[in-house]
Amino acid sequence: MTETKTGKAGLSRRGLLGAFAATAVTAAPTYSQAAGFLRGAGDVRRIRMYNGRTGERLDSIYWIEGEYLGEVMNEINAFMRDWRTGSQITIDTRTVDIAAAAHRLLEVDEPYMLLSGYRSPQTNAMLRRNSSGVASNSLHMRGQAADLRLQSRSMSQLADAATACRSGGVGRYSGSNFVHVDCGAVRNWGS
Repeated sequence: MTETKTGKAGLSRRGLLGAFAATAVTAAPTYSQAAGFLRGAGDVRRIRMYNGRTGERLDSIYWIEGEYLGEVMNEINAFMRDWRTGSQITIDTRTVDIAAAAHRLLEVDEPYMLLSGYRSPQTNAMLRRNSSGVASNSLHMRGQAADLRLQSRSMSQLADAATACRSGGVGRYSGSNFVHVDCGAVRNWGS
């Protein structure tokens, strides 16, 4: 994986919220509202994650001046693959935007710990047999969801930041200390 380094943008949380308020009115209803939080980030969008299962790290600028970078998106697809089977799918850019926007709102440099990105149908079926919290038609199988954790922020703080994006589903899994984010319908669950 290629690591890309960039300086921290000098925009406060208040500035991000102001940028969102100014752009939310014109945003298309089918486009991720998370992009509004990222507009204040300048001409770049960045995602930082690591995977404790594979030991891989990702620190990449994936969007510059209005365009997603195909090569970097391919790296994100590979990083967020089903680590159990090695299979991968195209990750929905809206999911990456939601994760990046929530991360920016939390004002942390620490990368996310990715617990689950893409899941093959086989992996999803196996997890479903072992847990009642796994949906049979999970958005993970479409590359539209991620399960994330931060050491320096509570599960509630991360969930609140993702919810503030008003861009998809946010699930709190307190028993396992992670937050599910997806680019599906706006909804919340868990405690």
